[in-house]
Order: sequence, then C-alpha cells, then structure tokens
Amino acid sequence: MSGKITFTMIKPGAVADQYTGAIIAKITEGGFKVKALKLTRLTKCQAEKFYAVHKERPFYPSLVESMSAGPVVAMILEKDNAVEAYRSFIGATNPADAAEGSIRKMYGKSIEANAVHGSDSDENAIIETNFFFNQQERF
Repeated sequence: MSGKITFTMIKPGAVADQYTGAIIAKITEGGFKVKALKLTRLTKCQAEKFYAVHKERPFYPSLVESMSAGPVVAMILEKDNAVEAYRSFIGATNPADAAEGSIRKMYGKSIEANAVHGSDSDENAIIETNFFFNQQERF
C-alpha cells in the first residue's frame, strides 16, 4: 500500500537563487499539503549521513559539498500515493530530461543542482522525515 507522505528538500542552489516561494507555491498548486516545513542548513556530517546510501558512488563527495553549501528548505508533504505522485511531479533527476512545467525543468540547473530532493520510496520517506522533523514539528 502506498503511503500518504513524502519528504522533499529545496536544495541550496535553488534557495540561493530565491526560488523557494515559487517552488512551494507550485507544490501546493499540485495538490500536496505541507505538513511540516523548516529552513535549516546541513552540516557536512549531516549531509554525509543523509546521503549515505550514495557513499560508494563517484558523485558522493560533490553531493555532500553542494548539500552543505547553504540553507535548505525541508518539508513533509501529504497526498495519496505521495512518493510516486511527487517524483512524477518534480520531473527527472536531470533537468534536461524533465517534463516541461516540472519543478526540475523550471528551476534545476544540472543533475546535482536539480532544485529539489524527493524521497524514492515510502520507507525512505519515513526515514527522511524523521531525520529532519520531530513529532512536535508536524501538523
């Protein structure tokens, strides 16, 4: 059974480019409810832990660097079949391959600087939401 929540994070580049408001507006227009939201910054250690699943990949060091380079906006989103719906909504990882009108097509610059992170499974959505939010921060 598909879950009702997913996790997203507006990445440092998109925050620095002042796309935060436009991205949040697009998310809510897409029918997703924001259940938690926070502006924060990942330390290098936190970024290493969050992206540990990619530790053996060649892009891991640059991913950690870019994700700890500035503030991020972390969010828990709610919608039926949330993970699959959101991944479809944001577009392909590479903005050049993303569908017209998707967040990554509109605001992404490259595979790494693709504007937003989105959970890839219901299990990871739970892990990722717990990484960023305690129970008092969820609505």
